[in-house]
Amino acid sequence: MNWLAKINLRVVVERLGSFRSALLLLAIMLICLFCGYRVGNFYHSYQAQTITVQEQRLTKLYQEQQQQVSRINTLEVELEVERLASERSMALLKETEAEHFEIKKELAFYQKVMAPEKQVGGLVVDSAKVFSTASDNHYRFQVALVQQQVQKRYAKGYIQLSIKGSLANKPKLYALGDLSELTQKELSFSFKYFQIVEGEFVLPQGFEPESIAIEVVLPKGKWQKYQKYDRGYQWTDILQLG
Repeated sequence: MNWLAKINLRVVVERLGSFRSALLLLAIMLICLFCGYRVGNFYHSYQAQTITVQEQRLTKLYQEQQQQVSRINTLEVELEVERLASERSMALLKETEAEHFEIKKELAFYQKVMAPEKQVGGLVVDSAKVFSTASDNHYRFQVALVQQQVQKRYAKGYIQLSIKGSLANKPKLYALGDLSELTQKELSFSFKYFQIVEGEFVLPQGFEPESIAIEVVLPKGKWQKYQKYDRGYQWTDILQLG
């Protein structure tokens, strides 16, 4: 910048004259104005382009936000529909359970009147199933016991099974103890509302089962008198093929 300090404007004016000096000054001013205009125009164009890019990006972000808001609203509606459907299903389930309980009560009443031998103190065999397994002649059984009357104490006892059929074209009867190693403890029950007693057994080779008898025994106890009843099923009615 020292060269600027060496310039003597008086000497320049004396050498060029007033007119030429004025023209030189005007040219310098025009050049400065032109350069300033070009530089300003360049930065203005750059800023305009940057603003356009930012506006496009902002517009895209607004669109994405709108899509997300729309998706959230859709999910909220679906969630509300699922909630209402779940509440309706629960209500229907409660109604079904109540109807089932009423039917059980009516069934217990009619069984008590028409077939008192099929229950003991409100205790009945609700269902019995025999399941085949992958092994030949190997089966698994389930016996569901239910108290159809409200009891303050537990029903305690055990079940016994026997299977009737034919072997070598002759009638044959097997007790469960002949077909499995289940103990009386494993066949025992103690419940207030319901319980499932289950186990496994193996039929002899060549034996053709026809029916199964279930005996429910309630031994005499401090709060319980001795009771017993039998329930029979056809083998084909309770067999569940695996």
